[in-house]
Amino acid sequence: MGDLRARLEEVDRRIADAARAAGRDPSELTRIVVTKFHPASLVEDLYRLGVRDVGENRQQEFSRKAAEVAHLDGLRWHFIGQAQTNKARAIRAAASVVHSVDRARLADALHAAAADDDPVLDVLLQVNLTDDPGRGGVAPDGLAALAEHAAGLPTLRVRGVMAVAPIDEPPAPAFERLRDCAAVVRATVPDAGWISAGMTADFAEAIAAGATHLRIGSAITGPRPERG
Repeated sequence: MGDLRARLEEVDRRIADAARAAGRDPSELTRIVVTKFHPASLVEDLYRLGVRDVGENRQQEFSRKAAEVAHLDGLRWHFIGQAQTNKARAIRAAASVVHSVDRARLADALHAAAADDDPVLDVLLQVNLTDDPGRGGVAPDGLAALAEHAAGLPTLRVRGVMAVAPIDEPPAPAFERLRDCAAVVRATVPDAGWISAGMTADFAEAIAAGATHLRIGSAITGPRPERG
């Protein structure tokens, strides 16, 4: 617990320093702790340290952990991985935010999965910042149409954009392109001000480009356990 606290405090210090260097208020930023492959007990430890935003990128692990810690009041689960339409109901049942809506069919599936008493689901539109169509995300030239489609679904609330920096270029110019994509979404949804970008290795560049939500894993959680 002591090591976890130290890592969390160090990352938060680095986030605050990067925000101030960019002329931003650190309180504008939401730090999401990605607990991939770690047990639900780690989520409970993080909660005791004040963490309220946690993320997962595989549906089965996401659903299982969310059920195991359902007693933690105020915990917000962020689904950040590629989503299959046939998993939409399970994802919606556990998620506070889905970061990876990248096609109209997925938006439709998440909308159709809503129960009568479900709250509106916050979603981010994932943008592919590479030239590889196999990577997750909508191509930038398809973003406006996706934003219009998702904004028309009454059980979804489009909050902004998400992306992962390409591995074959520096992150700063990629995140600048994402900032331009965010403006495209705001043309359709004016209050969609969230930008989910930045992980352990590149969150400073993401903050400089306007990121509002950071997805931090091993720098806080420590090395990931081997998959069983």
